Formats: sequence, structure tokens, C-alpha cells
Amino acid sequence: MSTLSSIEKTSRFTQHLPPDPAIPTPQAADENVKMTQTPRQVRGALFTYVKPQTSEDYEVLATSPACFETLGLDPAEANTQAFKDLVSGNGSLEGIYPWAQCYGGYQFGQWASQLGDGRAISLGEVKADGAHERFELQLKGAGKTPYSRFADGNAVLRASIREFLVSEYLHSLGIPTTRALALTLLSKKALRERIEPCAIVTRAAQSWIRIGTFDLLRRRGDRATMKKLADYCIEHVFGGEEALAKNLPQKETNSNRYELLYREIVRRNADLVGKLQAYGFMNGVLNTDNTSIFGLSMDYGPFAFMDTFDSAYTPNHDDGQLRYSYRMQPTIFWWNLTRLGEALAELFGTGSSVDAFFGRKDFLEGSMDDAELEPILTSAEKIIGEVAEEYKETFMKSYKLSMSKRFDMPIESEEDFKVVSEALTLMENYELDFHHFFQRLSEEKFSGAAIVEGVQGNFGGIGRDKVIEEIDAYLEVYKKQVATHGIRIDSERSLRMKKANPAFVLRSWILDEVIQRVEHKGERDILREVLDMSSHPFKQCQTANGARFCGPVPSGTISGANTQCSCSS
Repeated sequence: MSTLSSIEKTSRFTQHLPPDPAIPTPQAADENVKMTQTPRQVRGALFTYVKPQTSEDYEVLATSPACFETLGLDPAEANTQAFKDLVSGNGSLEGIYPWAQCYGGYQFGQWASQLGDGRAISLGEVKADGAHERFELQLKGAGKTPYSRFADGNAVLRASIREFLVSEYLHSLGIPTTRALALTLLSKKALRERIEPCAIVTRAAQSWIRIGTFDLLRRRGDRATMKKLADYCIEHVFGGEEALAKNLPQKETNSNRYELLYREIVRRNADLVGKLQAYGFMNGVLNTDNTSIFGLSMDYGPFAFMDTFDSAYTPNHDDGQLRYSYRMQPTIFWWNLTRLGEALAELFGTGSSVDAFFGRKDFLEGSMDDAELEPILTSAEKIIGEVAEEYKETFMKSYKLSMSKRFDMPIESEEDFKVVSEALTLMENYELDFHHFFQRLSEEKFSGAAIVEGVQGNFGGIGRDKVIEEIDAYLEVYKKQVATHGIRIDSERSLRMKKANPAFVLRSWILDEVIQRVEHKGERDILREVLDMSSHPFKQCQTANGARFCGPVPSGTISGANTQCSCSS
């Protein structure tokens, strides 16, 4: 295990990519602090040097042992002053000047222009001895940057608790996600719908580059910086061209390195959304600035896990068109990835001539004759069409693999998949809880009566007894299909299923209760208890809180089932 002082520290992002021309060096940032915190348009750059705002009074509310382990950091570091200074905005990684990224994005399908890290500041990258991956540490809620627009650079405790817990919960489910190392309560407050306390989440990810990073360069016609960014991603995010190629299906024609980059980003996100669908998780605001090139679930705002199964459910109360609903989530991921394809089109559409084209002044300046550009774009369109098929195949493979574990049954034939689709239809028609269905199916003995136990809905208007009858009929079909694969309904099957179907689900009502108790009642143990449950979701719930949190959504809770929340954070 490494300590903060001994762990390897780097800053490849600022070493290899162009800085804000108004703040080209750390020295310039120190001499122009006001400019580092003044909202403005930043062109020809991918980041601005900027320091976090310091905090005199703060409290480290919780740290994640699982994230410490991932980073290869000694958990004892959490008790050191150096660590507390780091996660409160008062410290830094030795030899590295912090920065905020510049990017844009499509929000709700509309171009939103320059966005950027308006309150997130990266501290640098760390890599423990013997580790295979490097992680970039970032403070969310660390103060103003040139990308803050009209915001105050703060993050409120409510939203910070949500992000801290869900990051670690998704990781424990085996879903690729950004991580949360620490949650720090600050003494200052911010105005949202009400005045709320502020906090910082110390986050970690292999990369914080988003599709929106490429979007902004495309919209500005900045071909030179686009190529620099793509080259950086190939070499420093994905480990080189050979590493990209090994994960992808072989094609009859040779792909240039930028096509490989695009295909790998698509592959990772297709795999991610397959897992998200299988576990009923919705991000709630899947804009291109919230979509990771590394295939990580990220930027947690109005997210939720499904309670009562409803394919049209969106957790975002501003999403009147259901753009980010459960059933639309795979489509929106591809919509975002299509925007990435358009941004990279000239890089992979030029094929083996890419370096020659990007060395031409008329091409870089956008004055090349349309007749020369047309075949490049035609080639790119063909590639994007081919990659669309790869996306569908990878998504379905990921979804089926996850669902096969949840049902403890290979999903290979149409009859196998019918077992999955009919279960979802039953849940939706009769207002059944998505996760409790799988929990009860995981028992050695299961029945329709057990599955509807605790359900408070109106069962689609046909009554409890009729629903039990229909579920029992479905369960007979399920048993027969399982038997065709030589699987027995016994205790061993039950143990396998309980390793794939979490006993604890980080539901919205639980998050609301934790927030209420931490923010308004000053409790701390509840946060750590729910973090522990989030880090071990397949463990049976044994404490009094645990038994309640693992049970049905209580009537009269703060939020209830399938609630919606705002983007304010």
C-alpha cells in the first residue's frame, strides 16, 4: 500500500495538451488568480490552471475503504492531516498544479456551447506501486473556474451524499463507474431551491474526458486540437494503438488508429449501458458532457434505481419528453456516440492519409475544397453505420450476460430471452418491484405469493389473486426453461443468484433519509452504515436499519417509489 507522499504522481493531461492561452503556466495562474475564477470563453485549449478554494472549517464526513483499495492507498492515510487538507481543497499533490477541463456538450439534444468543469478541479494522477491503472483525482465543489458560467462553483451536501454513495454502490455491482474517495462537509452554504450546506466529493477516474470534450472542438472547427486530443486518448488513456485493437472484432479492411479509438469508446459505452439496464439504473441526464470516453457511469445528478418497474420512468423531473427514461437510455447512449462519430469523422474518414490531411494548412483552416472533403465524409458515414451494428451487438451481449446471471440461466435462444421479456412485462403490468422480484426469485423456494408480498399497488386493476395466478404460471415456464439447461432449482442455484441479485439497493427513499439525517439531524453513523451496505450490496441485511433498507419501499417515506428529482446540485 502507498501513502500520499510515496504514491507516484503525474499530470499527463496538462503535460501533453494545450493550456488556456490566457493562463499558459502555473506561474501565470498564481499571478492572475481572478482570471482563473472569472467565467469566459476559452479557445484553443483543453484546460485552465486553477487552484481549489481553500476552506478554514470543514469535516471529513466519510471515506471509502473500497476506493482506497482500488487506488492502492493505505487506509490509514485518511487520518493524516495531509489527506484532510487534500480533500478539503487546502492541499495539493506534490509537484502538480491543479486544473479544470474545457469541454462543451449537447444537453437534452440541443447544443449548449462551452460548459467545462465549473466546480470540479483535478489534482493530478496517482498510481500505486504495482498498479496497472492510473487514476485522476478530482474535487467536485472546489470553487469557481473559467467554466462556472453563472454558477457559484459549489456543490451542496445533498447532491454530494448522493454522488458519494452511488459511485461506490455501482462499483460494488460490477458496473464501470467513476469512484468516490471522500466526502467533506464545508462551513459555507449555497442557494439552490433553498439555502443548503456545501460539500466536496473527492472523485477518482481513469479519465475525466467526455464526449463533450470532442463536441466543443468540432463545433469550433479546431481540427489541430482535435487531433492532439485524439492522439492523447489513444496513447495515454487507452495505452496505445495495439491495446485498442485487441478488444475489438477484426474487420476485413484496415482501420486507422482513430477508427479504433472510436470503436473502443463505443464498445465500452455499449457494455456499460447493458449493465445499467440489467440493474435498473438511470443516470437521468445523459448529455454528451456526462458521457465518458472510458465507458464509465459518471456525473451523478437526478439518477435513480428502478422501484416499481416502469419502462417509461425517468428520474429527472425536467425530462418531460422522457428522453432519459429507462427504455430510451440505450438509444440516447448511441445518440451521444453518434455525435462523437461526427466529431472524429475527419480523423477516421481520411483512413491511411490522415496525417497528410492534418498536415495541410487549407484542411486545418477549413478552406479545403468541398470536392476533396466529400469522400472523407462518405467514408466516415459508412464507418459510423458499421459501428452502430457493433454497438447493438455489444449492448445486447452485455445485457444478456448480466441478465443470465440475475436469472441464473444462459440466454442464448429466443425461448431463453422470452423468459426475460415476459418477466419484465409481468412487473410492468402488475406494478411489481424490479429488484424484489429478483431477490425472491433467488430463494430456493419461490412463488407468486412470495413475489407480491409487500406490494401496495393495485396490481394493474385485476386484483392480487389473479396476479399471483399469472406469476405462478410464468414461474412454471421459467422452471422448465431453466431445466433445459440442466440447472436444478436447489440451494446451490439460490447461492449463485444471491451473488448476482443485490440484497441492498441504493433507492431514492434511502438516499433521502440519509440526507435528512446527516444534514438536518447531524447524524454521521447512518452515512457510514449505508456506505458499508453500498460497498457490500450482496450481503444479507442484518442491522435494524439494514433490514428496513432492504425491504419494500415504505408508504409515507419522504419520497416513495419511482420519484423524480431536479438537476440542482
